[in-house]
Amino acid sequence: MATKVEVRICFGTLCHVMGGAALDMLEELMPHQWKDLVDIKGANCLEACNQIPDQKPPFVEIDGTLYDQATLAKVMHIIKHQLENGIH
Repeated sequence: MATKVEVRICFGTLCHVMGGAALDMLEELMPHQWKDLVDIKGANCLEACNQIPDQKPPFVEIDGTLYDQATLAKVMHIIKHQLENGIH
């Protein structure tokens, strides 16, 4: 049985201010058929701001890979790719 796509959204102050607040709506906006295949969790801070100087908030971690400048569209595209290709 396939595991779920794991999504961790950074809700640290900088990520929140830089657009991460909109990512809180991800679960509501996902297609219904994804609901049982995706596990969405919030994180107080993914600590990416200090570790990765060339990337910018907001940050999201999907199946262990960190993505910067996350938007709802970008995150949904990555999730769709993970689900279609069984990469989770």
